[in-house]
Amino acid sequence: MKSILITGCNRGLGLGLVRQFLKISHPPGCLIATCRDIQKAEELRKIAECHQNVHVLEIDLRDFDKYKEFSERVSNLVKDEGLNVLFNNAGMSPKFTRLNLVKPEQLMETYVTNTMVPILLTKALYPLLRKAAKINACKPNGIEKAAIINMSSMLGSFDLNTTGGFYPYRCSKVALNMATKSMSVDLKDDGIIVTSIHPGWVKTDLGGQNAPMEIDDSTSSIVKFVSTLKQEHSGGFYQWDGQPMLW
Repeated sequence: MKSILITGCNRGLGLGLVRQFLKISHPPGCLIATCRDIQKAEELRKIAECHQNVHVLEIDLRDFDKYKEFSERVSNLVKDEGLNVLFNNAGMSPKFTRLNLVKPEQLMETYVTNTMVPILLTKALYPLLRKAAKINACKPNGIEKAAIINMSSMLGSFDLNTTGGFYPYRCSKVALNMATKSMSVDLKDDGIIVTSIHPGWVKTDLGGQNAPMEIDDSTSSIVKFVSTLKQEHSGGFYQWDGQPMLW
């Protein structure tokens, strides 16, 4: 894997993924990390200052008009090699919203962030992913060729929904899982694999301090699993350690 782009890296799982990808035996030569406000991403800035292969790009991913410019900035970094991995990590918090309390703006805002952003960002960066897949056509399908990883959640599982509620978050992640499946079909001939991952219930600003998993435990397992991705994983839904998730 020569390049990877991870969204939502100012804190939490995104920042943890950046740290873990830098620890592997052969870290990517170009690791692009996005954040909405670089001035508030102090830890991410420090990492970039210490690692020449880390590039921090500031963007509000909900501003779709900026995607063309953003893809050009990414292209300038990955150059003729294309982009090997897009990790759609950025997302909104799972608020416990019951049916009698849910508001239209909650549904819309969460859908935009958790579903529309990964779909439209993938669309914008697709030419770079396709370029990487073509250049590495002789390699087996996986992260050394081209892959898209969508950060989903067990709250987006029909089978595991025994508590109800969470309407904005659940619905947005179900939709994201469907996008993963469609992408896996649409991009199969390009040699690009697409997978949804549930990171676990993790101690982040989104998961809360009662969560049983630490960020490092989740992200280190995710990186190990991602490194083993094959064509058979494309269109699937897995938890952090590679175990299949119920749809």
